[in-house]
Amino acid sequence: MGGRPAADGLQSPPPNLPRKRGVRLSWIGPGSWALYALGLSPGVWTFYLGLTDQLGADPLKALERTLGLWALRFLVIGLAVTPLRKIGGPNLIRYRRTIGLLAFFYALAHVVVYVVLDQGLDVAAILADIVKRPYITVGMVAFLILVPLAVTSNATMIRRLGAAAWQRLHRWVYLAAAAGALHFIMLLKTVTFEAAFYAAMVAVLLAFRLWNRARLSQPRR
Repeated sequence: MGGRPAADGLQSPPPNLPRKRGVRLSWIGPGSWALYALGLSPGVWTFYLGLTDQLGADPLKALERTLGLWALRFLVIGLAVTPLRKIGGPNLIRYRRTIGLLAFFYALAHVVVYVVLDQGLDVAAILADIVKRPYITVGMVAFLILVPLAVTSNATMIRRLGAAAWQRLHRWVYLAAAAGALHFIMLLKTVTFEAAFYAAMVAVLLAFRLWNRARLSQPRR
């Protein structure tokens, strides 16, 4: 296959974007409502378990970890969309923006729980925690990378940035996913099977992208 490979960010830039006037929900695509409802249900259920005191001896820690883990899961799923299509699997490109935004929403909820419920909005304590605990530093880096990706995950920003610049920006999602996987491992203070699985998946998906770019850049004979 020739041509420029699609970006693996929070949204694939559609060709020949029409200019439309008025306000519209550019983050809501066909079928996205159902996917948002399905994707957010684990988070809603976890909050419910927390509110009804069913998250064990340390409900705050359980809530934080569950939200962060779902953010990492959706990041990996989003990165897997293009490779799956290229090897003959299901074509989920139309849902990649929604999957990416679900990853951001979970990451945002993860950070909000930490900042508000865990640290009580104590800015000094939060900054000290970020400096003293490397796993929090890495996690914050992952989250800060996701913020501009989420903000620009709409047709208006693609037009403003231009497709090439937009694609370069959204390649940072790989760094966010790698930082998220590292954050998970550092948090556990050991390499469990689950943590190793997500780290390996990020590495494999990045390797696939690099291989595919190298293949497409070779001159045709």
